[in-house]
Amino acid sequence: MNCDRRQFLQALGLAAFTSQLPKIAQANSLSQPIIKPPSLKLGDTIGLVNPASFVSSEDVEEVKQTLKNLGLNYKLGTHILDKYGYLAGKDIDRAADINTMFADPSVKAILTLRGGWGCNRILPLINYQLIRKNPKIIIGFSDITSLLLAIYAQSGIVTFHGPVATSTWNQFTVNFVQQILFNGEAVTMRNSPFIGENLSSTPLQVETITPGKARGKLIGGNLSVLSAMVGSAYLPNWQGSILFIEEIGEEVYRVDRMLTQLKLAGILDRISGFIFGQCTRCDPEKPEQSLTLMQVLQDHIQPLKIPAWYGAAIGHIPNKFTLPIGIEVEIDANNGSIQMLESATESK
Repeated sequence: MNCDRRQFLQALGLAAFTSQLPKIAQANSLSQPIIKPPSLKLGDTIGLVNPASFVSSEDVEEVKQTLKNLGLNYKLGTHILDKYGYLAGKDIDRAADINTMFADPSVKAILTLRGGWGCNRILPLINYQLIRKNPKIIIGFSDITSLLLAIYAQSGIVTFHGPVATSTWNQFTVNFVQQILFNGEAVTMRNSPFIGENLSSTPLQVETITPGKARGKLIGGNLSVLSAMVGSAYLPNWQGSILFIEEIGEEVYRVDRMLTQLKLAGILDRISGFIFGQCTRCDPEKPEQSLTLMQVLQDHIQPLKIPAWYGAAIGHIPNKFTLPIGIEVEIDANNGSIQMLESATESK
């Protein structure tokens, strides 16, 4: 039996064991110290995995070129081109690709290909003990929220809400990737005042919900995915955290419903700050019969009396921040800034 095959089987076997004890694993993760993954350097090998919806071979070829342009090598997950209905293969296979990449010493970071749907299904199959022993950068957004939060909660590893492999890798996005993941810088994130190449667009505007500054661990992701995880063992400790969320294709009443779920679950009452990134294509079909998104945010967030704003460069948009989940930050709701108070990676 070769080494890769042995690691693969060991990863699957341990994942099956840990999946039976998710609540115990979570309880342990809250008391164990947070681990920062090693930073990247030019020439590193990136593991490509596809844990949610399927992609085409053309997508993968474009991603290969993106990584080449970034000065990185790549290793393809065994099942990245699998297809099972709307999923990128069977649950056990998608999870196996993730476990195998964390077990592979030649792989220095893990980049997810796209979101869609499917990550919640594989959370019990992920080998969180293996991940804690082999900390690596894992990055993505949208449905990848599930993996980022679960790995942080269960393994204590800092994860990264940022571009997926099929995202638009423009200069704004790449700058944050390079500063945070390669250089290990503790940066301050603000929206760009420039409109980029699309002259019909306007710069993202910050709308303050409640002014002020706050500090806490940065935690969040896609609102739909996060709300679908409520009640599971795969969410972190929210006490004193800074919650960031984003959304796409959900009408205002649905955003209201999901925020209400977070409120009823006690999550909103525990946070010390709030950021809503972008709600892309969230306009109501009948505006005259709908609350505005800002009214909904004010209804839910202003009573908390914590610094909060809408409009950060987070979400299904070309210009994206890279947000380290689990890192201490200070936010300023007056100007819409996120200041990292520590680096998110360890230098090699």
